[in-house]
Amino acid sequence: MNTQDRIDHIRRRAQMNGKVLAADLADELQVAVQTIRRDLRQLCADGLLERIHGGAVLPSGVSNIGYGDRRALNRDLKLRIARRAAQLIPDNASLFLNIGTTTEAVAHALHAHQNLMVVTNNLNVANILAGNAGCDVVVAGGSLRRSDGGLVGDLAAIAIDQFKVDFAVIGTSAIDLGGDLLDFDPQEVRVSQQVIKSARATILVADSTKFARKAPVKIASLAQVDHFVTDRVPSEALINQCADWGTRLYRV
Repeated sequence: MNTQDRIDHIRRRAQMNGKVLAADLADELQVAVQTIRRDLRQLCADGLLERIHGGAVLPSGVSNIGYGDRRALNRDLKLRIARRAAQLIPDNASLFLNIGTTTEAVAHALHAHQNLMVVTNNLNVANILAGNAGCDVVVAGGSLRRSDGGLVGDLAAIAIDQFKVDFAVIGTSAIDLGGDLLDFDPQEVRVSQQVIKSARATILVADSTKFARKAPVKIASLAQVDHFVTDRVPSEALINQCADWGTRLYRV
């Protein structure tokens, strides 16, 4: 079976099951696991699949992939993005960190910062920052989303409205080529919108795979973002649009 035949087969399997595993495909097609991983990388680069630990899933426009799979997705890239974002945040600052595996990576990258006040609706972020003695953590109340430790809904938005922080560090599930930031849960989006309103500057942390994804609820536009830390922006037109909006790009 040549490369194109394998890729077509993998796509059919993904469309039938929603998910494919590299080890299973290697056994089925009688090829090395490394060959399947190369095929999966190509399919993901083309936006046809999204990598998860051990395999790939179909990109979804109506529901997010599982938290554990998202956490493993592009882990090294998220760490690089997080370290660059942390460089934009000085000591003696206040900030908000919202729900997301990339914002959790930013929390880890802030381990050496001093005299920070961090407001968050992400219990994972709160637990990460609890180990930093130089950081005061405020958890915004709300309805607990057990799947990822997020606090969402009107109570969380009302709590955030009491603050005016220096920076909002936000993630997003998808970005369209018009610059809209998109997510799946309207209750989470309501909180993210309040976060942007309650910050003097907004930092978006998102890798380029988000441009290949779809989601149904709009958070905001890149025009409302001051700093965008990513690895790649796939459209020259959008790069120029960011320049017009005053959105600064940082590519790791």
